[in-house]
Amino acid sequence: MRKALRWLLALVVLIGTVSTAGAATAAEPKAVDIKDRLLSIPGMSLIEEKPYTGYRFFVLNYTQPVDHRHPSKGTFQQRITVLHKDVNRPTVFYTGGYNVSTNPSRREPTQIVDGNQVSMEYRYFTPSRPAPADWSKLDIWQAASDQHRIFEALKPVYSKNWISTGGSKGGMTATYYERFYPRDMDGVVAYVAPNDVVNKEDSAYDRFFASVGTEECRDKLNGVQREALVRRAPLEKKYAAYAADNGYTFDTIGSLDRAYEAVVLDYVWGFWQYSTLADCADIPADAKNATDEAIWDSVDTISGFSAYTDQGLETYTPYYYQAGTQLGAPTIHFPHIEKKYIRYGYQPPRNFVPRSIPMKFEPWAMRDVDTWVRHNARHMLFVYGENDPWGAERFRPGHGARDSYVMTAPGMNHGANVAGLVPDQKAFATARILDWAGVAPAKVQENPSAARPLAAFDAKLDRRDVERETALRP
Repeated sequence: MRKALRWLLALVVLIGTVSTAGAATAAEPKAVDIKDRLLSIPGMSLIEEKPYTGYRFFVLNYTQPVDHRHPSKGTFQQRITVLHKDVNRPTVFYTGGYNVSTNPSRREPTQIVDGNQVSMEYRYFTPSRPAPADWSKLDIWQAASDQHRIFEALKPVYSKNWISTGGSKGGMTATYYERFYPRDMDGVVAYVAPNDVVNKEDSAYDRFFASVGTEECRDKLNGVQREALVRRAPLEKKYAAYAADNGYTFDTIGSLDRAYEAVVLDYVWGFWQYSTLADCADIPADAKNATDEAIWDSVDTISGFSAYTDQGLETYTPYYYQAGTQLGAPTIHFPHIEKKYIRYGYQPPRNFVPRSIPMKFEPWAMRDVDTWVRHNARHMLFVYGENDPWGAERFRPGHGARDSYVMTAPGMNHGANVAGLVPDQKAFATARILDWAGVAPAKVQENPSAARPLAAFDAKLDRRDVERETALRP
């Protein structure tokens, strides 16, 4: 009898324990999958998810107003991507200023802070374009407002510190975003960002080309460029055959002749934008005695003869529209080429945009941003390449700026980055990025020279070089 009572008592205790444990388990909230959290955001929809070890990578559409001042006047779908690591890590907000890549990649600040990355396709680059397109709504404030809305939508999910970044036109974009929404980001890392404050004053570029690299390299490049114009007749004949074979047309720029000269005049600029001094070895040393084929191949490799065809220009219509309405575009001189060989010179952006799209330049837009950076920059880092022509006109934080810096990577081109800085600047820049992101280890706070990226370099994931663009584009 006693054994039976003890057994019954033990059974009651066991049942009570199991019931209590079950109740406790039921009371614990179930973790919400990150995809579900992202898709619960109003206006967010999934295009696809792609696997990558250690991350979740999503390609998404986000509904944006065409006009942020009048949200009721239509919307469009803007493509973004999210490289998700952990909601408890900082987030880097990246844009290249053009189309967004739909493959997983990690920008340098993302590797430095070992964080998440949100990447945005710039408005009006297809497919992120309203239909029909009201081109008057393509300006730097509207684009900054796109970023602001994306940030506000994602901040509840990624609540830690945010840093914006971008290279070239993307570096410009990150700067404009900071100017219009200075309270969103905790820091800005802008790579090789041009700053054309006065569109008609471009002498800084002429000074750059007079001294960049070595005299020997400059002479070789200048010789090929001049010879391509001297041999205009036979090389344009080759160009016409090339265009016919590939179905290329020249309606936007106006003629094959205009396109040919535009490609040739981009040659020297294009070399320094994407090549290094060591690459001068590949340039024909004696242009006057080089074959037509050698001249053509060198120009095509660096400038790209497809660049100013209708087909080559079409993708970049939004950029040329912005260059001709707000951003400005450089004009340089060619003292090594006799005037009789140059018919058009550097052509204005208006020539690269279909005439059906109206354009009017706003000279105050860049002056406003430049003034703001000089007097109000906070937690901003500008990185330039010593041999990059776009850095001839750059951002320069002034006396009113706080914790903001301009650094130049020696010998580097348009792909300049923090990793290419001299050691002490590299460590200091890395330390500032870690601090702005809120993840600087104690040893780095005590000694900035100890700063290192928190994530190991991944050759497949990490993007160190700026994407190569043919033609004169940042």
